[in-house]
Amino acid sequence: MELRVLQYFLAVTREQSISGAAESLHLSQPTLSRQLKDMEDELGKQLLIRGNRKISLTDEGMILRKRAEEIMELVRKTEQEITLADDIISGEIHIGAGETEGVHYLTRAAGLLQKDYPGIRYHISSGDTADVSEQLDKGLLDFGLLFDPIDKSRFDFISLPVRDVWGVLMRKDSALAGKESVSPADLVNQPLIVNRSIRENDLISGWFNKSPKELHIVATYNLLYNASLMVKDGLGYALGLDKIINTAGSELCFRPLSPAVTAGMNVVWKKYQILSKPAEKFLLKLQEISSCSGVSGLLLLNKTS
Repeated sequence: MELRVLQYFLAVTREQSISGAAESLHLSQPTLSRQLKDMEDELGKQLLIRGNRKISLTDEGMILRKRAEEIMELVRKTEQEITLADDIISGEIHIGAGETEGVHYLTRAAGLLQKDYPGIRYHISSGDTADVSEQLDKGLLDFGLLFDPIDKSRFDFISLPVRDVWGVLMRKDSALAGKESVSPADLVNQPLIVNRSIRENDLISGWFNKSPKELHIVATYNLLYNASLMVKDGLGYALGLDKIINTAGSELCFRPLSPAVTAGMNVVWKKYQILSKPAEKFLLKLQEISSCSGVSGLLLLNKTS
């Protein structure tokens, strides 16, 4: 399968028509149709459903579109890393991160680095542990920000000198809002909204001392903002991290768990990965910042940003 034909296929998925894609690619319609048919024959699967007005994708076509987009992004990144001059540090750094105040370590490291290397561009995408880990494995991200525990067989890492606090996001008029903290007994019979990646981990089984099946889980989320909307509309109590949702002036409040549960954070990258020159510089700056611990580390960030 040729990269050129993958580009043709992606053009058709964007335009949703052979004629529109052929025009954007400066090809004749018969030539484009033949290339796509040859690709379907090569794979032994129908990829496109050719309607009267627009093209749609089969299940196999949707799989190919996702993979083709990833392949073309890797090609673009590779070409950029190879063609840049040795004496110029510029290019792109792709970072995946969950919702945490620890992102400040990434953004402030980028701010410090920008003074010396203004040609570096940063792309931060949001996602939970599952999303970020998958993108790291595929080489689509240079770095990820993941909570403990991490898979040390897959990733190298730097542990950041901060920990996030787990708690419950709730309405201010809820029955538990008057408490300073929330215990397992307070929540065991309540409707719960939990992150999809923590349903089976130690936060559920360890802190509650119960399996997920024994709890009243009514919804899951991968971004806490969406969970906050569920809470506002009275769907339940959302388990999440502090300082993600600004509750000041809203109908929501946050209460920490008791006994307390905290989450360590790590900047990770794929083992044996060859980092680009911009990524190497970024990693050195992160190591410099993370070598300071606790409050002193945060003071260093504030003084130098």
